[in-house]
Amino acid sequence: MEWLTLSQTGFQGAARYLLGMRLAIVTIMLLAIAVTDTFITLSHRAEALLLCLAYGVLATLAWLWFTRRPPQSILPVTMTLGLDLLLIGCWLYNTGGYTNPLVSLLLLPLAIALVLVPLNHAIGLTIGSVLIYTLLMLWHQPISSDAISDTIFATRSGAVSGMAHNHGANLAQLHLIGMWVTFVLTAVILVLAVGTLAHQLRGQQLRLSQSRETRLRDEQIISLGLSSAAIAHRLGTPMNTLTLLVEELKTLPPDADIRADLELMSSQLALCGQHLQQLSASAMQAKLSQLETLSLEQWLQRLQESTTLLWPEANIHWQRPFPPRNVQVDATLDQAVLNLLANAITASPQWVAVSAQAPDANCIEIIVEDQGDGLASALLDSPGSCIVNSETGMGVGLFLSNATIGRLGGKLKARSNSTDGRGTTMIIELPTAEYSL
Repeated sequence: MEWLTLSQTGFQGAARYLLGMRLAIVTIMLLAIAVTDTFITLSHRAEALLLCLAYGVLATLAWLWFTRRPPQSILPVTMTLGLDLLLIGCWLYNTGGYTNPLVSLLLLPLAIALVLVPLNHAIGLTIGSVLIYTLLMLWHQPISSDAISDTIFATRSGAVSGMAHNHGANLAQLHLIGMWVTFVLTAVILVLAVGTLAHQLRGQQLRLSQSRETRLRDEQIISLGLSSAAIAHRLGTPMNTLTLLVEELKTLPPDADIRADLELMSSQLALCGQHLQQLSASAMQAKLSQLETLSLEQWLQRLQESTTLLWPEANIHWQRPFPPRNVQVDATLDQAVLNLLANAITASPQWVAVSAQAPDANCIEIIVEDQGDGLASALLDSPGSCIVNSETGMGVGLFLSNATIGRLGGKLKARSNSTDGRGTTMIIELPTAEYSL
């Protein structure tokens, strides 16, 4: 079963921005070598070119990795950014160290890290970049061996030769030009890479917020529809009773005693009124997104009626008695539990069991068991944290159910029913609530 976490999806989206940053850095390095070579002779040009090649290979491999098989944790992403700093530092070591105006390239992986990785990882990368900069101040290869030999020769002869003067002027001019180029290119890369990535993340957050609002509204509508269907089912019994009584009254003589029948009709009408009031209250709660405090027995009875209407042929065992506890629920929680029951019925239509227990005074657990093929091991470790690709369209249900349960202060857990991985037990852990009228 193929699945992707939200972080993996984010890594896939960021892969091309990382590739763009790294290829831009390689291009800057190659241009710097070409421009510098026109003024002076680089002392370690071959090593610098090999490091550019290695950095280009890293950029391509990292892009393929993040696109085809994105990492499951943030640590590999941090390690690749650390490798960026190391390769840039090695290139700077062979091209003048801290005297190289392109030393500011060390800031680019840090800017990307602030967007992609947690703050503690970004702080670690920052410390590493400062350490690399410090080491480049202490140890580095000279940018040109000719300039140093000319300066030594001029010092020993007691006069400044024209060649040494020209080399010094070229180095100074090259450094000033490099500082300007570094500033311009760093600003452009920050805007294109970090700015675009941050804009994309803000857009994803906006779409996620809109999706949650749409999902909440849909769940409220579905819950209200289920409540309406349940109320209609409940109204069937008193309405049939009233119909029979009316037919019976039509056949009675005028002087017959009908007080008992009238009392029965009155009680049935009162029952209809109670059901309609419950439907009105459910509609108001769905509109205002209010939490409703119910006993566990009442809530599970309501869910049982909804499942009977939705899946009348499903073999669901409601294992009573339920603990005498209260719970706060709303329309979205009902739909979340129904989503889990739908998954269980799809996997195991011949047998599904629902039970409840109270492990302590502050918690209740709703347990849904099935005898299906079971979940993947990754989903058992962290149910609801993955978006599952499913041909039946139910892959996102587990994720949304987990989000709804978590919003109400609960947890969703999963375990396998057997050693061979068959059968799944979903445990919905919810906080208890004080009952209020």
